[in-house]
Amino acid sequence: MRTTETISNNSSVKSVLATPTDLAAEGVALIAAQLRELLADVFTLYVKTKNFHWHMSGSHFRDYHLLLDEQADQIFAMTDDIAERARKIGGTSLRSISDIARHQRLSDNNETFVAPEEMLRELTADNQLLTRLLRETHAVCDEHNDVATASLIENWIDETERRTWFLFEAAGRG
Repeated sequence: MRTTETISNNSSVKSVLATPTDLAAEGVALIAAQLRELLADVFTLYVKTKNFHWHMSGSHFRDYHLLLDEQADQIFAMTDDIAERARKIGGTSLRSISDIARHQRLSDNNETFVAPEEMLRELTADNQLLTRLLRETHAVCDEHNDVATASLIENWIDETERRTWFLFEAAGRG
């Protein structure tokens, strides 16, 4: 069987990648699109969290450094589940760094220096935004009866709210 890379006809690619599902085609398209955006946002948050972990300084260095490393691991663990969920329902996922950049809604931080408290405040805000985006995706899943994706999202919301709480408290309540 030919691989998708050797197939030039777009309809052939779709048939090779098609995964059987009882979800309506419209629902699959909408949910997969939402999952691509979520995946881009999660990768963005992961890189930003690792950036701040690597560049942490100050009197609370050890505590913040370890907190951000733990959170980055949790965030990265979401990526495979999100991408595979899109494929399980017959959709596609991200393919490259430029694909992430096209779909991300969370902003990067390319500053040379960010004060530790500002790092924590920025990550708090990013996690809050991710929670809102997860809830929006959950609503789309509910609309199209995708209970499995909705169930995963509920766990990710809980994890994201916990990260928000820890960051908020570590930052000295904003």
